[in-house]
Amino acid sequence: MYMYFLGTGAGKPSLKRNVTSIALKLPAPKNEIWLFDCGEGTQHQILASPFGLHKVTNVFISHLHGDHIFGLPGFLGSRSFSTEATSLTIYGPPGIQDFVQISLKISGTYLRYPLEVHEVRPGDVLHLDSWTVKIGLLEHNLSSYGYRVEEPPRPGKLQVDKLAQLKIPPGPLYGRLKNCETVILDDGRTINGSDFVGPSLPGRQIVILGDTRYCQGAVELAQEADVLVHEATFAHALAQSASDYGHSTTVQAARVAQQAQVKQLILTHLSSRYRPQDYGALLAEAAQVFPSTILAEDHLCVEIPRPETRGKRNPY
Repeated sequence: MYMYFLGTGAGKPSLKRNVTSIALKLPAPKNEIWLFDCGEGTQHQILASPFGLHKVTNVFISHLHGDHIFGLPGFLGSRSFSTEATSLTIYGPPGIQDFVQISLKISGTYLRYPLEVHEVRPGDVLHLDSWTVKIGLLEHNLSSYGYRVEEPPRPGKLQVDKLAQLKIPPGPLYGRLKNCETVILDDGRTINGSDFVGPSLPGRQIVILGDTRYCQGAVELAQEADVLVHEATFAHALAQSASDYGHSTTVQAARVAQQAQVKQLILTHLSSRYRPQDYGALLAEAAQVFPSTILAEDHLCVEIPRPETRGKRNPY
């Protein structure tokens, strides 16, 4: 599983940062791409990414400000040239359905693939196959959501040492036992697979927030997540401006990560006032509060390791 940052700027695009969009690549067997927000120019950013438009199956919109949705009509139209069979579902706040339908209607855009649009609300829980997506309300000048994506747990490991002690040789039988089947051996013994499978392994949990002030809702939604993506529109010195415009500073984002006890914080949605020479100072402000922080840039790809492999290697 990895996260690919298509746009990491705030408000308007700049030469270094396009406006907001983040792609989440799910692991096998799904291998789907889920898109979070779709600012202007997102389809152009996808052209330089490792995936195509047809791979995107779900789009989650955090709120209806232009820098998060103005790329959606173009993305929807261009996707018709990539696929007819793969459906697409959009989730977002009330108003997203009108925006999509009116944009397509007045532009005469015909989609060759099935499209569904669902308006969701804070507290909703989406069950997408075995995956779960929880929706939380943030604090912004327009209704803004955060999304918590929870991977399903995986079966525990087969305890082959115990099987070896019973002189059960490796082979296709091990696969059946890992599936917790009951099998009868050639010598007449009955073996219950569930007796030889360890506890289930927890899935990964990723939280992606829309625009927000520092708020308790963000802390609650992000509790113990593996990765938290939080906006950091302003440096710490502009805390008042952040509050006035419904945004957060680098330090405020770090405090959310610290209080939620997440494992990794990724800062995004930087104001265009900041230049590459400023990025080190912005990162340092947050890292002083929450050391496990990185600053996203356009086309940054971040692998999200499984909990049982974390610490065995450096995934970043």
